[in-house]
Amino acid sequence: MRNLDKYKGVIPAFYACYDKDGNISPEGVRALTKYFVDKKVKGVYVNGSSGECIYQSVEDRKIVLENVMEAAEGKLTVINHVACNNTKDSQELAAHAEKLGVDAIASIPPIYFHLPEYAIAEYWNDISAAAPNTDFVIYNIPQLAGVALTQSLFAEMRKNPRVIGVKNSSMPVQDIQMFKQAAGEDYIVFNGPDEQFISGRVIGAAGGIGGTYGAMPELFLKMDELVKAGEMEKACEIQYDANAIIYKMCSARGNMYGVIKEILRINENLDLGGVRKPLAALVPEDKPIVEEAAKMIRDAKEKYL
Repeated sequence: MRNLDKYKGVIPAFYACYDKDGNISPEGVRALTKYFVDKKVKGVYVNGSSGECIYQSVEDRKIVLENVMEAAEGKLTVINHVACNNTKDSQELAAHAEKLGVDAIASIPPIYFHLPEYAIAEYWNDISAAAPNTDFVIYNIPQLAGVALTQSLFAEMRKNPRVIGVKNSSMPVQDIQMFKQAAGEDYIVFNGPDEQFISGRVIGAAGGIGGTYGAMPELFLKMDELVKAGEMEKACEIQYDANAIIYKMCSARGNMYGVIKEILRINENLDLGGVRKPLAALVPEDKPIVEEAAKMIRDAKEKYL
């Protein structure tokens, strides 16, 4: 049985960091990485949805990972999402990630064209082959990718010894149980939807990877602690408050990641820029929503920590 402990816990999804001209900001990437080190999270999930990966070039994503690895100094588990909408670029990112020494690479299925399962498996295995000494995580997010990880496809992928589990972002929490039951203790399942963090943990997820963790890591770390201690009533109370914050952030006209970056500017003095088009930028009418969400986070931290 392999040791999966380095993946168990709270792993925030890393945000795209831009300068004033909308280019990748190495300084911002390093500052955000150090913020996560200071917050004592388990690791970071780089270049995924929260990192706006589909709107970035291969070179952009290399720059992000290089600066994360430099700033992390080995203090974080690093999972790097490498999927592009073609195999060649995905393999280039996979090889680059292995060279830098990441703990794992991850990939969504190819999007737009509806491929048969054997072609999806071949895509993932080709990516994994480009990083032959690195763990591989399947990223299941059917509501965005348009393709769901089936039990038959998961069984096929488990023939690849580098596959260690699934980042499950489908909404039914039952999917976590199904993947966990099918694979057993030698694989890990990550909870994806932040709004069901404790539900996913209870039904079998050994860790969580989430896009809102970065705005309030202390709350998710506290939930993780309470789940491990079996104090579910207290964990549920925090989950409800965290969900209220998420709903508030999602109520803005601008993209939620733009809201989160502005919250981090207010609460943590981090300057990470905005979001890359075609994601919607914040508008003036979003300002009170951002300020209220930032205050809700401060109040929750004071209440629970």
